[in-house]
This record gives sequence, structure tokens and C-alpha cells, in this order.
Amino acid sequence: MSSDPFSGAATDSLRIHAFASLTPGPRLLVVGGVHGDEISGTLGIERVLAELDAGALQLLRGELTLVPVANPLARRRLQREGERNLNRLFRPSADPADYEARITNVLAPLIARHEVLLDLHSFQSEGEAFSMIGPRDNTGTLEPFARSYEEGQLALHIGTPVVVEGWLDIYAAGLAQRAGGTPADEAALDFGRGTNEYIRSCGGYGVTLECGQHQDPQAPEVAWRAIRRTLALLGMAALPDGLAGGPAQPPRLLRLAGVTDRLHEEDSFVRDWATFDEVQRGEPIGMRHDGTLLSAPDDGFIVFPNAVALPGAEWFYFARPSERRLGPVKNS
Repeated sequence: MSSDPFSGAATDSLRIHAFASLTPGPRLLVVGGVHGDEISGTLGIERVLAELDAGALQLLRGELTLVPVANPLARRRLQREGERNLNRLFRPSADPADYEARITNVLAPLIARHEVLLDLHSFQSEGEAFSMIGPRDNTGTLEPFARSYEEGQLALHIGTPVVVEGWLDIYAAGLAQRAGGTPADEAALDFGRGTNEYIRSCGGYGVTLECGQHQDPQAPEVAWRAIRRTLALLGMAALPDGLAGGPAQPPRLLRLAGVTDRLHEEDSFVRDWATFDEVQRGEPIGMRHDGTLLSAPDDGFIVFPNAVALPGAEWFYFARPSERRLGPVKNS
């Protein structure tokens, strides 16, 4: 067998597990392994598959589809990407230009057939698990949406201590910032749209769950609990013994407020930051290669710090507390 991770790309296929109850209900899709070095979602899905096979988990209504590894090439390489980021420019194309575009052409119609998406990820820096949700209900042009309550309820019941909103807004703002204030065109904005933006565009809703740091031994447990809680919230399956349907305390809700790019390979952080480290206004965060100090613009939180980001890529995000409320927890 060839040791070249690209050798099987031409004949790759996605392993898709579909379960349909005889009683109609919601259509839930759970995806893992969009990025090849993020294994916790795959392990959580495999655990649920084992429970279904053993009869320990029974589907009461609706349809459940599980995709343990969405990017086989990236998984073989044990790297984030195969040829590019699968969770960017996520839309079908008549003439796919790369491996991830071919994967998108398989995943996109699958996503479109479902009502709810749970996309399982992990992250590079230290930090606690969190969920990411989309916009509030709106009729604007960037990401019109009408199911924010349902999406917020899903994020709430997944049970992470933190929920983050504002991804596409801050992505668009970052593009304009890099262009000297010129608003991004639709083609540039499309590059920031991933799986959850796609299901929202199809009339559904979805949550991205960041299960923890890539190698955190608890991350697969976070993924499994999220799947089981989602099934329970949607009335598709009973909760397992010992697992509550939601958190004892509501999560801290943050809104992304800014993004800072790494401009030079010698740009460096003043210390090792973890996602959701709290900072005070004026507190030093990083140093540019020319000695310019970067400080917190306000009281807030560091999100997705990446000390090894390539020049021109996102170095860290800044978040502030959000006034948004997600609604009551249903523990029954």
C-alpha cells in the first residue's frame, strides 16, 4: 500500500450512515472530521454508531445521518486540510477545482436534505469547549435567517460553558479591513461560508461545536454528549442514564468583535494565550516585528489565538459579552 496520503484521493468515498424511524420527525445530520487533525467528532460519532448497532440507542422518530470523516484526504494526512479548507467556500460547483470542492459536491446536497446540522470540530490552542451560532433573525443580505430561536436552543442544550456568535459579520469586517475599508464583494464573502452557513441558506439551522483542544482526552466525550443531547432535544431519542438534557447554568454568551491578522513571521504574542482568556482594556496581547505593541481595545476575551498563523492569516479574534439570550433549558 502506498504511503502517499494523496494516493487514494481519486477513488475516495464518504462513509455515510443513515437511520430512519418509521415515525416522521426532524432530519438531523451530524458531521465530524471536516478538518483532518480534529478527531474528537469522529470518535463521538463512532460511539453513537456503536450504541445504535448494539440497540442501546433507539431512534424514536425522524431521520439521523452520521458522517464520521467528512474529509478523508485531510484525515489520512492528519492535517487540517487536504488541498484547502473544506469549511470555506462551501457551495456546489459544476466544475470542482480541487479535492475539497469535490467533497462539497457530495456533502452539500446531503446537508440540503436535512433540517438540523451539528458540525463537530476542535481547535489548536488551549481552552474550553464552546458552540458557535449564526445571526439573529434578519432579512439582510449577508446572512438572512429566521430560525435563531431554534438554533439558540440547540446551542444551549449542547451544554458548553460558552456560546459565540458573530462569525460571518466579523469575517466580512475583516475582509473590508484588509481592503482598506472597501466592502467585500459576494465572491470574497463566499469564501467565509461553511457548512452551517450553507444549511441556513437552505432553510435549516446548525451549530458548530468546538469540542476542546485537538488532543484533549475529554473532547470525544463532549462530542458524544452533544449528539445525545441534540437527539433528546429534538425528541428523536431518550437521554442515556446519568446525562442531563442541558446545563445546570446558562452559558456565557460572547460576540466576536474584531479580528487581527499576523502580518510578519516575527509577530509574536506577549504570552501563550488560550481561547477565552480574559483581557482588560489596554492589556498587551502581541508585538509586531517592528516593535509595535498590540493591546486589547476594550475589556473582553481572546478567541482562536494562533501563534503559528501564516503571515496574512487570522492571528486572533477579540470578543465582547453579548446581551443575547437563548431561552430556557428543557431538562425533561
